[in-house]
This record gives sequence, structure tokens and C-alpha cells, in this order.
Amino acid sequence: MSKVDEAKAFLDAIGMPRLQQNDMCAYVLLALADIKAEDHWAQASSTWIRIHDIIQFTNTNYGLTYKENSRETFRKQALHHFRNAALIEDNGMATNSPNYRYRLTGETLITLRTIGSREWDNAIQLHLSAHTRLIETYSSKRSILKMPVKINGVEFTFSTGSHNKLQKAIIEEFAPRFAPNSECLYVGDTIVKDLLKDAERLARLGFSITLHDKMPDVILYDEERNWLFFVEAVTSVGPMNPKRLLEISEMAGSVTAGLIFITAFLDLKTYKKFVSQLAWDTEVWIAEMPDHMVHLNGDRFLGPRDKED
Repeated sequence: MSKVDEAKAFLDAIGMPRLQQNDMCAYVLLALADIKAEDHWAQASSTWIRIHDIIQFTNTNYGLTYKENSRETFRKQALHHFRNAALIEDNGMATNSPNYRYRLTGETLITLRTIGSREWDNAIQLHLSAHTRLIETYSSKRSILKMPVKINGVEFTFSTGSHNKLQKAIIEEFAPRFAPNSECLYVGDTIVKDLLKDAERLARLGFSITLHDKMPDVILYDEERNWLFFVEAVTSVGPMNPKRLLEISEMAGSVTAGLIFITAFLDLKTYKKFVSQLAWDTEVWIAEMPDHMVHLNGDRFLGPRDKED
């Protein structure tokens, strides 16, 4: 194995997340340990170095061409996570100080020196007994931060963020008020793009699923009234404007159910930012005033329009 592959194997063995097992992270580890391609891991050392030194070491000894303006990438993709995993320590200076430096911890150095030796397995087990795998730490934090939401009577979780907060409100506050007894056929998550997608049911209704980025944020179906609700959750972009209305209408070209187009906002302030962009023949729901709706239909309240209207 090359030194880069061995460094990646080390990062995998100690439980670093997959994104921190890439080439860049491997080169950072090699630079911190001062290990060149022809060196043995038993020669690993630990001295205080800057990100500039890491870049120079990598370019000089491994033939790369990292630029100085990639320092922030090194910090965010590798060094930040290495420190969270207790692989490295810093010298306590301000991060914008020219004297800010990193080095391997003593424990990490001892473990690295066993790569390729008989002591490797024992060293890894000892390391893991003293440190929580970073992948488990991150997973635990994500679980704590997730928002529970009940969809069609089943417990799901949304990742955090204003967009998912609004989607949760659409399902738990809008639907019971204005689409009672409806079923959610589609909702995405900012991380899990198709958190719930009943493709078979949508197909039977005549709705053609195309690219994910064309899908409405939430689709509800009221079987009793035979109404389909297409809801856009807007926090910063994407109201139900004429272009968006046309895109969704094309996907619903074979649907015989009544179609209702809704833009949802978290608050009145956000609604005011987008009001001039909203298409006629659509509806508006604002989460901070959940019992009311704004109807841009003119001659009727909530309900589908005939396709020839």
C-alpha cells in the first residue's frame, strides 16, 4: 500500500467519518507526522506546524499542487475534524494569528508508529478504548438535533433548519386545518431528498415524477374530495410563481383530481418579500397565523380549478 492508502486505512480504523478519509485528509495526516513516501511509520514525529507548512510538505513530497488559497479547505475538511477526534491539538493562539499551529497528540503519534507492525491491532484497540469514534459522535449529534414529525401516523425525523421547520408545520398544522384526513404522498428533507415518496400512488393518480428538483416540497392527497395539494415551503427561494405553477402543472398533466397550489411561509415578514412574485389561482398559508389563508383566486376560496379555467 502507498503511504496515502495507509493513512486512509488508519483514518478508517479509528472511526473517522467517510468524508474525512479522502486524499486531502490523508496528506494532512502525513504532513503532521512528517512521513514521506519512502519513510517508515516508525519514523513518525510530531512538531508544531502551520497549514502553510502542510501545503508545502504535500506539494514538495507528494507532487501535488495545492494553492495557498486552499488553506480554509484544509482547515474545514481535515484539521477541524482531526481536532474533534482528539488526533491533534493546537497551540491555543487565535486562529487568525500567523503563529497558530497544530501538532499530533502523543497518543496519535504512538498509534501511527505501529502501522505495518505487529503492534498495530493492539494499538488500534487501545486507541478506540480511550476515544469515541468521531463518526459515532457526529451521528449522535445529528440525532439529537433532528426534529420529530409524524407523517401518515408514522414517526419520521427532519434534519434541522428553517425549511424543514416549515415543512413540519405544513404537515402538522396546515394539513389538519385545511386538508383534514389527507395523506402525505411526498415530502423531502434537506439531507434525505426523498424522505417519503409514494411513487406508485402518485403514478396511479397520473402525476409524473421527473427530477427531484422539480418536485413540490410537499404533496398531500385528500381522497374523499379527490384533491391534490402541491405545497411549496418558502424560506428564502421558490414561491409558487407562474413559472413554478407551469412546471408542476406539466407534471400533473394526466391527473384527474382537483389541483390546489399553495405557497407556505413561516411568517408574514417572509410572505411580504415574495407577494409580488406569487401566481394567481394559488393559495398562501403562513405558519405564524395557522388558522388563516390568503386566496389569490379572486372568485372563490380554497378549492381546485378546472384545467380550462
